[in-house]
Amino acid sequence: MSERKLFGTDGIRGKANIYPMTPEVATALGRAVTHYFQGHTKRKKPLIIVGKDTRLSCYMFEQAFAAGVCSQGGEVILTGPLPTPGVAFVTDSMRADAGVMISASHNHYSDNGIKIFDSNGHKLPDEVELELEELVLNLQLMPVKVGGDLGNAKRLREVFGRYLVHVKSAISNSCKMDQMRVVLDCANGAGYRVAPMMFDELGVEVIPLGVKPNGQNINLNSGSLHPEQAAEYVKQYRADLGVCLDGDADRVVIIDEDGDVVDGDVLIGLFAKLLLDKGSLKKGDTVVGTVMSNLGLENYIKSIGLNFHRTKVGDRYIVEHMRDKNCILGGEPSGHVIFGEYATTGDGCLASLKTIEAMKFYDKKLKELTKEIKLFPHIVKNVTVREKKPLEEIPSIVSALAEIEKELGSKGRILLRYSGTEPLARVMVEGESLSTVNSICERLVDLVKRELGN
Repeated sequence: MSERKLFGTDGIRGKANIYPMTPEVATALGRAVTHYFQGHTKRKKPLIIVGKDTRLSCYMFEQAFAAGVCSQGGEVILTGPLPTPGVAFVTDSMRADAGVMISASHNHYSDNGIKIFDSNGHKLPDEVELELEELVLNLQLMPVKVGGDLGNAKRLREVFGRYLVHVKSAISNSCKMDQMRVVLDCANGAGYRVAPMMFDELGVEVIPLGVKPNGQNINLNSGSLHPEQAAEYVKQYRADLGVCLDGDADRVVIIDEDGDVVDGDVLIGLFAKLLLDKGSLKKGDTVVGTVMSNLGLENYIKSIGLNFHRTKVGDRYIVEHMRDKNCILGGEPSGHVIFGEYATTGDGCLASLKTIEAMKFYDKKLKELTKEIKLFPHIVKNVTVREKKPLEEIPSIVSALAEIEKELGSKGRILLRYSGTEPLARVMVEGESLSTVNSICERLVDLVKRELGN
């Protein structure tokens, strides 16, 4: 496969107004997406949904992308702030040809990104992204549209209501949520309006945090990256749980009634048991994780009669495997959880409702529900790198990894990989002993710093 010049593991992402995240690239990408889908639609003018989170630069990028669509003869519907899973769902619901989310997810407000969905709300495969890159970098490959062949745009703020109804419909009618108290931190992001409304309509008493976006406070000391305040509020208000979304609300961090964060892998284990006991999963079915998923989760999944499969990091790769093998549950330790019966991407709002559904189904508090899922001690550390040189071409790293893998045997794992969106190497170590895990992680971090550090 050709080397990717623009797209990373989750669309295009970078510092806003610095290449490649510039309005010029956004306009060119709008043209490219429109041109590509003109060959895959029966419409004369492709219909493209464009959503965004709340960061300041989204105004610039939604207008630039929409201009590109219009100049290439497409039609645009601008949704305003909407969670990523909402954009994916609305794209499918409105029979659009493509959907676009403008967001840098959990990154600082000064970053931004663009990710693209097909007509069914699925992220585009690598080969299509490479085609789009070729068009963006060679604009002469696309014909210039003039006169009546130009497109148009309109803003429909009420489309979030479609997503709201859809998410609520994923919960059993027998699951009554009145008398529940939830601390909800929306990270001043894309879910700031729809998430509180969702819980309110289900009768939940909501204690809201992070619902006053100003363009520069998305993810700022709030949301899934910073659940500390929500955890304190859970204890202070004696809430049943806390819910912390990230900037585009496609992932969630859950806090139990004692103010303790529930690991994302533990949540996936809980959901697997819930779906199994409710009959949506049957013995022998497969739950999908990634190479970052904890070995303890894999062991638990197998202990309840299910299989476990690992993909590359990124919910797009989880979804691709789920589609290929007809799986209905997958997720990442970061809090991306995909319920294949209802969503085509990670959905923080849906995962939070499913957490409550589990509590109601088993009639237990969250702490008790999760205590049987035992994870291995697990550490991930990031190292800033000056370049992303192929790791297999660095003899000292290859030698160290082989030595450590032999040392751990079947009672642990190591993983060294580059971030797809930032200049970072991620060092992950798992094992039965925390002291051993710490020691090995420090050895690898020091080695990576020497070889690749900035």
